[in-house]
Amino acid sequence: MSDRDPGDRDPLARLREVRGFVFDMDGTLVLGDRRNHGLRPLPGALEVTRWVAGRGLPWVVFTNGTNRTPAHFARLLREIGFGVPDEAMMTPASSAVRVFTRRGHRRIMVLGGPGLGEPLAEAGLEVVPPAAGEPVDAVLVGWFPEFTMPALEAACHAVWGGAELYSCSETPFFAVDGGRALGTSRAISAMIRSLTGVRLRVVGKPSLDALRSAADRLGVVPARLAVVGDDPMLEVPMAHRGRSLAIAVGTGLGRLADYDALPAARQPHLRVQGVDELLAVLASDGSVP
Repeated sequence: MSDRDPGDRDPLARLREVRGFVFDMDGTLVLGDRRNHGLRPLPGALEVTRWVAGRGLPWVVFTNGTNRTPAHFARLLREIGFGVPDEAMMTPASSAVRVFTRRGHRRIMVLGGPGLGEPLAEAGLEVVPPAAGEPVDAVLVGWFPEFTMPALEAACHAVWGGAELYSCSETPFFAVDGGRALGTSRAISAMIRSLTGVRLRVVGKPSLDALRSAADRLGVVPARLAVVGDDPMLEVPMAHRGRSLAIAVGTGLGRLADYDALPAARQPHLRVQGVDELLAVLASDGSVP
């Protein structure tokens, strides 16, 4: 790859050099309800993932959802036809493990359910519920519709005691069948930050932590990855941060016209209406491996 900005190069030429794919889930490959129930593949989703796998290119699905564990999400996707092994499914819990391990955090207060806490525990981290008086290294906020005022108080006291604050996602919405649903991480994190004044670090998309975690999983440097997603606030900014190829689809939260007003440096490198159109681009270019 050239050392100059990859965004200056022909996107189709860059696509030929891609050696791994990071796919968003909701709004890109599937749509479901507000709790990810009733998932159905979007047009071309099964086919594009099979095409990528058939060319020997590694790929992962990365969702910011933490209402289920990565293994549970993978199982649901397999039930509707996707060939997704457990290790090819990632959530912010996956990238949080990488961040916490590198930063030496061992005790984590989790504001979320088993979908967030179990992957941390499986990685050897000590998961602490939001209870007053618990000394912890970090507070991690995820999908937590059962959030309470006592949980807020516990998290604030943990931060005042020196814990660092992390959020799984700071986007306000995620794509569902028929529209959008409100996330919880941003709202809860905003309350904690308002009371404590502490800085926040995002471990899910669009953070570089998330992209690097996916790159590590795939064994591919970020600059040789294609990131495919529907949210103008998530996948495209994440791709730019890692010098990856940013591919936007119009089947979820964002419409392709939503990118028109953005500066050139923040535009997707490729825009397709859906992954079915992406598959047509990939399959029509004989030079793609």
